[in-house]
Amino acid sequence: MVRRAVEGDEALILGFIRDLAEYEKLSHEVVATEAHLGATLFCETPKAFALIAENDGAAVGFALYFFNYSTFLGKHGLYLEDLFVRESARGGGAGKALLAALAQIAIENDCGRMEWSVLDWNAPSIAFYKSLGAAPMDEWTVYRLTGPSLAELAKAAK
Repeated sequence: MVRRAVEGDEALILGFIRDLAEYEKLSHEVVATEAHLGATLFCETPKAFALIAENDGAAVGFALYFFNYSTFLGKHGLYLEDLFVRESARGGGAGKALLAALAQIAIENDCGRMEWSVLDWNAPSIAFYKSLGAAPMDEWTVYRLTGPSLAELAKAAK
């Protein structure tokens, strides 16, 4: 079963984020807190949303997403920021259920596409995504500004 995350799920979501970061060997990058999650996911006008997958009432996975926009399509898109299923629940359908719920949300919101990124070494996830019909966007390279570089560029706007 998949449900929308609700206020009070902050600790659960943060636990999933930390588990995902450990799996991706990026634990050192997690600075989010329960307070951050509460203030951004459960505020009056959230810009990001989360789903929780449950098996027999126990939370086994989560997906965190937001809406973006495609100028070429002239439509919104759904961007999957994070998807994680606990190792003990992998292969049991939770990942597919989360992606199916996200696809339904995308259709309900007239989105033209659903996208996400995956680390190039994560062969099990890549195989799973391809089994669902997802196609890699090999011709695109992701760029990112953070910290001092982001702040420095922002100064040019003043």
